[in-house]
Amino acid sequence: MNVTIYTDGSARGNPGPGGYGTVLLYTDSKGNCHRRELSGGYKKTTNNRMELLAAIAGLEALIRPCRVELYSDSQYLVKAFNEHWIDGWMKKNWKRNKKEDVKNVDLWKRLLKAMEPHEVSFHWVKGHAGHPENERCDHLAVEAALGEELLTDEGL
Repeated sequence: MNVTIYTDGSARGNPGPGGYGTVLLYTDSKGNCHRRELSGGYKKTTNNRMELLAAIAGLEALIRPCRVELYSDSQYLVKAFNEHWIDGWMKKNWKRNKKEDVKNVDLWKRLLKAMEPHEVSFHWVKGHAGHPENERCDHLAVEAALGEELLTDEGL
């Protein structure tokens, strides 16, 4: 099955309330089109962590192996895979160089685990130009950020 995931992580004030939005679009075996929206609100979360959470939420929502096209406005997330940063970090035991640890290792590992059964390709969306679904994800992120029950991004 082919699935398209549009993600947006929006930290509203840093380290203020934040949120992420994720939209999954897919067609079932009968040819019917479906859409699933996921959103979550977090406090004490940076933009990069929010983008990773958005991608993880989308991938963890998939039950069976799929071919996934994942769209994000985070160059950090997309370049990590398209330019093989992630492979280098893993080979160097999660170090950027001899002294500097890679940030967000807990979420990178969780994202790699979520990707395991799928064939995933990452695409960078510059802002939201021409991608109304990604704009919709931004609205989901705002709604999550304004929600009453915000979670804290600790111990994920």
